[in-house]
Amino acid sequence: MTLGDLLDYTLAKPETEETLPFGPDVLVLKTREKAFLLIPLDAFPLRFNAKCDPERAVFLRAAHQSILPGYHMNKKHWNTIILDGSIPPTLVLELIDHSYSLVRGAKKKTS
Repeated sequence: MTLGDLLDYTLAKPETEETLPFGPDVLVLKTREKAFLLIPLDAFPLRFNAKCDPERAVFLRAAHQSILPGYHMNKKHWNTIILDGSIPPTLVLELIDHSYSLVRGAKKKTS
């Protein structure tokens, strides 16, 4: 999967936007103003951080060497997925969908 493939898939989701809140090196994809994917643009191999159910996150990390606790994120709720070819593409897409769904389902806090 290339960066282009990743962005094509992700940006096709409703109410998704690309942002660069941390500078030009980290692309943050948001829905309803909440991040669901972070992509460091200078990393090789390509990788991204995705939100994940905490119990599932532990299972995925045990099952796949290329799924790690989320780099610079809350390790309980985020994974880093390294796209080195060891994770089936269908699982990669499913993890993106899962992150998107978790964020879409979250209620926005009001003051």
